[in-house]
Amino acid sequence: MHLSDFATLGMLVLLQAVLGFDNLLYISLESKRAPEESRAKVRKIGISIAIGLRIGLLFALVQLIKYVQEPVFFVDLGKVMNGAFSIHSLIVLCGGIFIIYTALKEIWNMMTLSHESQAVAEPSSAKSVIFMIVVMNLVFSFDSILSAMALTDVFWVMATAIVISGVLMIWLADGVSTFLEKNRTYEVLGLFVLFIVGIMLLSEGGHIAHLHFFESAVTPMSKTTFYFVIAILVITDLVQTRYQKNLLAPKRERNS
Repeated sequence: MHLSDFATLGMLVLLQAVLGFDNLLYISLESKRAPEESRAKVRKIGISIAIGLRIGLLFALVQLIKYVQEPVFFVDLGKVMNGAFSIHSLIVLCGGIFIIYTALKEIWNMMTLSHESQAVAEPSSAKSVIFMIVVMNLVFSFDSILSAMALTDVFWVMATAIVISGVLMIWLADGVSTFLEKNRTYEVLGLFVLFIVGIMLLSEGGHIAHLHFFESAVTPMSKTTFYFVIAILVITDLVQTRYQKNLLAPKRERNS
């Protein structure tokens, strides 16, 4: 063990915390599909299983990194579309598609006023929710693990960072879920954030696959752009909420 290893550990924990924001948001929204009395348990079990699988994924990537990033098949449709798809790109692309689908489905449910009717899930759905939390946790962690491998090749440092970030997620998950439950308007904001996360994953997966549409390359959305868009969404939501309160204030005064 060297002092530099502990410094790298601190950097990795910080990296995992920053990259884990969208993951935590997904977990909080996804856990609502479970029966109300078991939601906290579902979150803890899902994240705990994901921690173990993340370490397993880390070990596998250390051994098989070159195979994961090598193209497994090619698409060549002339000037319309071409690319070279690897296992890495396919995982990221599928994750992005699923997150966009999930966000749009929940937004549609809200618009059709069927959200409350779907809030009550079958008891067996707790298992499916845990499964989806674990699967999406692995999708979100794929790039964070590759980023960690770029910083260090010391396995215990990367594994420890994964465990610490997982414990932090367990600690924060209930608080985030409770906040969204008490402030339902922010749930809409959360779904649009997830939608942007899905777009980011699609752009990143397309970049990894060297995708070109009509001879234009797909470029990844930078983290700076991502957080800027999130900041704009939050500010817009706060301004809109404040504006609505100001509009309703005179009506409340007249009614009182």
